Amino acid sequence: MTTDTLPPSGIDRLLAIMARLRDPATGCPWDIEQTFATIAPYTLEEAHEVADAIERQAWDELRGELGDLLFQVVYHAQMAAEAGHFTFADVVAAISDKMIARHPHVFGTESRDKTAEQQTRDWEAQKARERGQARTLDGIAAALPALTRALKLQNRAARVGFDWPSTAEVLDKLVEEAREVVEARDTLSHDALTEEIGDLLFVMANLARHLKVDPEAALRAANSKFTRRFARIEDWLAETGRSPSDSDLAEMDALWNRAKAEDKARRGT
Repeated sequence: MTTDTLPPSGIDRLLAIMARLRDPATGCPWDIEQTFATIAPYTLEEAHEVADAIERQAWDELRGELGDLLFQVVYHAQMAAEAGHFTFADVVAAISDKMIARHPHVFGTESRDKTAEQQTRDWEAQKARERGQARTLDGIAAALPALTRALKLQNRAARVGFDWPSTAEVLDKLVEEAREVVEARDTLSHDALTEEIGDLLFVMANLARHLKVDPEAALRAANSKFTRRFARIEDWLAETGRSPSDSDLAEMDALWNRAKAEDKARRGT
């Protein structure tokens, strides 16, 4: 088979490519062997790469990353069609119906004269109606990045009144959890220490939520900053023909402070 038999463009072309790749007789052996479980990690990876391109404002890269993510949707839909579960058309119909139902102020008779905050509350109310009698925290994907899932769990609980009234109480809890980590370090098992670290991170996510900061985005930014500054340490050491393994903590700490000052001067902070 050649590409001459494929649709010339659009989503139909991509769907045909996917079907060809999964064809048991003429497809790609690797693609044929894949399952929902083996493809899921790639789906998560592609979603993260989309977020990374957006954070870096790499718009040319974003176009490609969105295509990679779309291909993941097509891949799962093709496998679902083969198993008789649903088709790509069913996926499109479901999300279209959902968006119409969740935007009555656009597609229905409700007024558009609402704040973004009110629209968010209405969106969550509609989602709750769709969940029916499910528990408050049902439907929050376990595979989400841990900080993001913590934020969603806390937001959902807050909507039914389970929340600290102000940042002050969260800060008090943060101090309490930090103290428990110190105690666990000296007296408890590794499993207990792991639990205490988890509690501390969960409260950190809650503090970010109260301050209207996305903890996942904040940590990604901190990771990028650390990477950037450590690279400068390596650059300066390389100028003397050395690497970090040839240095010591005191020297690298001094270079870190130099990189920090340079970084702040560059950013005007």
